[in-house]
Amino acid sequence: MMKIGSIINGQERIEENRQTMAVHNPFDNEKVAELKLAAKKDLDDAVTSSFETFHSVMKAMPAHERADILRKTADLLEKRTDEFATTICKEAGKPIKYSRGEVERSIQVLRFASELAKNITGEVVPMDAAVGGQHRIGLVKREPLGVVGAITPFNFPLNLSLHKLAPALAAGNTVVFKPAEKTPISAYKLVKLFQEAGLPDGVINLVIGTGEEVGAPLVTHDHVHKISFTGSLAVGKNIRETAGFKKVTLELGSNSPNILFEDSDIEDAATELVKGAFAFSGQVCISAQRIYVHQQIYDNFLSSYIQKINALRIGDPLDEKTDIGPMINQEEAERAKQWIDDAVEKGAKIEVGGEQDGAVLTPTLMTNVDENMKIIAQEVFAPIVSVIPFRTEEEVIGYSNNSIYGLQAGVFTKDINRAMRVADRLEMGGVWINEISTYRQDNHPYGGVKQSGVGREGVKYAIEDMTETKFIGIKIDQNKQ
Repeated sequence: MMKIGSIINGQERIEENRQTMAVHNPFDNEKVAELKLAAKKDLDDAVTSSFETFHSVMKAMPAHERADILRKTADLLEKRTDEFATTICKEAGKPIKYSRGEVERSIQVLRFASELAKNITGEVVPMDAAVGGQHRIGLVKREPLGVVGAITPFNFPLNLSLHKLAPALAAGNTVVFKPAEKTPISAYKLVKLFQEAGLPDGVINLVIGTGEEVGAPLVTHDHVHKISFTGSLAVGKNIRETAGFKKVTLELGSNSPNILFEDSDIEDAATELVKGAFAFSGQVCISAQRIYVHQQIYDNFLSSYIQKINALRIGDPLDEKTDIGPMINQEEAERAKQWIDDAVEKGAKIEVGGEQDGAVLTPTLMTNVDENMKIIAQEVFAPIVSVIPFRTEEEVIGYSNNSIYGLQAGVFTKDINRAMRVADRLEMGGVWINEISTYRQDNHPYGGVKQSGVGREGVKYAIEDMTETKFIGIKIDQNKQ
């Protein structure tokens, strides 16, 4: 069992007199780490270190050096894929095949950031476009913000952390990094990896603590210039209210719709939507939560979908054959089971699953659902999906948009005109055509509308949000010497 603490200015803080918290494997409740928790003073020290390091080190570090460190970190991570995958598997309960995929994506994020670090460009403004602007040159350049506060969730403890850290470093910022208390081990190992790759002390300061003790003061601290947060809607709202004039990026969740028109490839869509709804027990922000199926193909789709769900293997996340492991803890599984029971009491039908044992909730498919049920109206964040028939394009667009959320959607049809028409009308940050809502690459803009959040991730777009534009104007003396 590991004992780990915060890493501030390169030094780990693991004194014996600190409050502690245990990290348990959600599958078998094995204690995998003991955390030495940070207090408010540690947070203040971390911000001070990041602020001073930004001014003394990062502002002067050339782009090629930042790129080299990111590339070296990617190379080191690639060599330790199995170690990091096993860590994610044990701390989060994510099946090993999905944990390995997360590490592979994380390597790619680092390499994208390494490449983009050397391509942060500005522009020349045609000053003579304005009356009186002749004999002037206007230059626009991008500069780093300073200190970025990164607050990350449990469900992708490595990849979603790097979606904040890698762009911040590529842009020349420093970072105070607060990972989720449930899954801090991969974050701790990641910071150690950056150190090994040559990142100077104080550029990333890791603060392992609770949201109340260190998360809230991080958001309000005067020397923090941006907060990037992925997590719950309630916490995101509070961050936006208390962050003051800081930039904020908030990714707050969804209840993603997937629409199958009558010309959809039923078998392909059913296969992909099994992964889309149940990968990592549905604990994915863009998990397929609502599946709207045209009434002409509804029965055929439902039959195929049920068959494929029943073929999923539930078991030990460390087993290569396991498809479904535990949720993050028993409390979350119990909460999800209550939502299922609530829907059944209101008339919904369980077609598959609906059984809870400890932290494991069996993959659950529900029909005869109503838009006012929690499993439809709220973010379920569990292995629960609802299948709903529809008749017309107009009707299904209305169903899909009738939500406080708008993160990502999937539309299945062979009619490109209909696909583009529907995509334009869906109130989402992103729409996939003939692909599940759960699909995400690390190089496209990713973020939501409505209460799904503000700002965009995706390495290039995050870098833009982690820089500020500065204008420099030059008046050219026309007097000849």
